[in-house]
Amino acid sequence: MIPQGAAAQADLPRLHGLKLSYFTGKLEAYFRVKGIEHVFVEMDTADFRRCARASGVAQMPQVELPDGAWLTDTTAIIAHFENTLPHTPIRPTHQAIAFASLLLEDFFDEWLWRPALYYRWAFAQDARLMSAQIARTMLRDLPLPFWVRRQFILARQKRVYLRDDGLNPRTAPQAAALYLTLLDMLEPVFSARPFLLGARPCEADFGLFGSMFRHFFSDPTPGAIMRERAPAVAHWVTRLWATRPGDIAHAPSPAALPGDLAPLWNMVSTQYLPYLSANAQAVMANARFVSYTIGGVEWRVPASPYRAYCLAELQRRYLLLAVPFRDQIAALLGEGGAIFNQAPQALAPPSRHPTQAPLDRQWNGRRRA
Repeated sequence: MIPQGAAAQADLPRLHGLKLSYFTGKLEAYFRVKGIEHVFVEMDTADFRRCARASGVAQMPQVELPDGAWLTDTTAIIAHFENTLPHTPIRPTHQAIAFASLLLEDFFDEWLWRPALYYRWAFAQDARLMSAQIARTMLRDLPLPFWVRRQFILARQKRVYLRDDGLNPRTAPQAAALYLTLLDMLEPVFSARPFLLGARPCEADFGLFGSMFRHFFSDPTPGAIMRERAPAVAHWVTRLWATRPGDIAHAPSPAALPGDLAPLWNMVSTQYLPYLSANAQAVMANARFVSYTIGGVEWRVPASPYRAYCLAELQRRYLLLAVPFRDQIAALLGEGGAIFNQAPQALAPPSRHPTQAPLDRQWNGRRRA
């Protein structure tokens, strides 16, 4: 997928990211399955800043197109290539199933972020390994001793992704348990079929892949758990990474939503959608934090304008569905699905204008703009 030689690379997209990154892994898998030739650029701090100046968003991965345009946000990047490269489609053709796939992609992208970061930075051997890898890659251009770079990233990641993201002795057990619960839900699914919804991968598979591949599958502590507790999930991870366009050329698009995903839909309905609703209310109230309760455990986390925007996009897409398809989604989600009958809030996507200060994935700073 990555051709050799400068001439062969000149007219290809350039994927800027890191080989240990959650969302970089998600996008790499999509490019492999889709058969999109590209050049991988391993970010260092200078490249990260260059990408942020060019796109207006300080995040990874980013895609630099041959014509000079930039793409950010893996959901939007996948949508771009699905719209412009119709071969090997991963978007389901059935309207209700297509919406369900996007909803699951968003759920996996955002709801698994916290437990993925928890397992990476709360366990000593995982934190030592990953801080060393980041010091050798992302921070390789800093003129500092390796041990200083490693200690810097270790302290920074624990502060940002544990303490500042609501993880404490009271909430951490729930974050840890979410991973185990999800493995138990997914093991029978991937024992029965190759991908989440059927014979070919869809957006939901790639949303799940981000956390599962570069974090849960690859990091020592969650990786050992997966191999013992859910070998069929581990097999799905390697299957998706190995899939190429020819492998699914004749695989049908899913015609119905599998019944064995009911526990997953219940989690989306009773946990994720109430959180999204509370977060959107906090963002509209210009609040710094959002509070919500799951299973008697109260969480207080930074309000995320990005996730409020994602909810508004899902609401917009839901309202475009024909009534029979809306009814199918409502039946899946029960009371939690009522949120999609609300009018989407008027939230703009992040600025990509290079003259404005870059915004990170949470769009911190935009709240008071």
